[in-house]
Amino acid sequence: MEYTEQKALFPRERIIQRGTDALSDAELLAVLLRTGNGSLGVVAFAEQLLQQRGGLRALLDAAEKTLLGVSGLGPAKVAAIKATRALSDRYLWAVCEREQVFNSSATVRPYIQNQLCARRQEIFAVLLLDSQNRLIAYHELFFGTIDCASVHPREVLRCAIEQNAAAIIFAHNHPSGVAEPSQDDIRVTKKLKNLLREIGVRVLDHLVVGSGEITSFADRGLL
Repeated sequence: MEYTEQKALFPRERIIQRGTDALSDAELLAVLLRTGNGSLGVVAFAEQLLQQRGGLRALLDAAEKTLLGVSGLGPAKVAAIKATRALSDRYLWAVCEREQVFNSSATVRPYIQNQLCARRQEIFAVLLLDSQNRLIAYHELFFGTIDCASVHPREVLRCAIEQNAAAIIFAHNHPSGVAEPSQDDIRVTKKLKNLLREIGVRVLDHLVVGSGEITSFADRGLL
């Protein structure tokens, strides 16, 4: 058995014996990759990838074309990485859809951070909730600079009516990394809140997603 194959066994065995919490990001990635690159064992190769790409989130969010340009990442490894990213999204959605009640900013943050934190374009999204504040649907509605001109209230209203939502949470990201609400953010939120009140839909929050930071309008008293 080759050295790289022997090294690859160790993280797998530790998962079975001690659970995934016992492994580092690089070791978990090594289980996914299975083999290294040339003279690098699989764990060393995984560590190199994480360093080059800027961490686990950046690696999983990278485009397929970008990953295929990395030495040692062929189609099979890239497919495994993208499949893992998709599975994590679907798992989080299943948990939120069936179990999660969004009754505070703390309960919403992990879900919305996963959706918007790594996005390079500004995106305005809505979380549509039922009367128990459980997630019905998540929709990304508008792209680009978010202001009163680019956010069309009729689209938000249509979305809420079609999904029979009882409550709604707004969220958008700031690709600059600064999670401070702008005056346009505040104006858009107040306008939408007033319109949605007319059809009986409660606005619970508006989350602004930055680089590792999320600001809640509800927590700030801006609603």
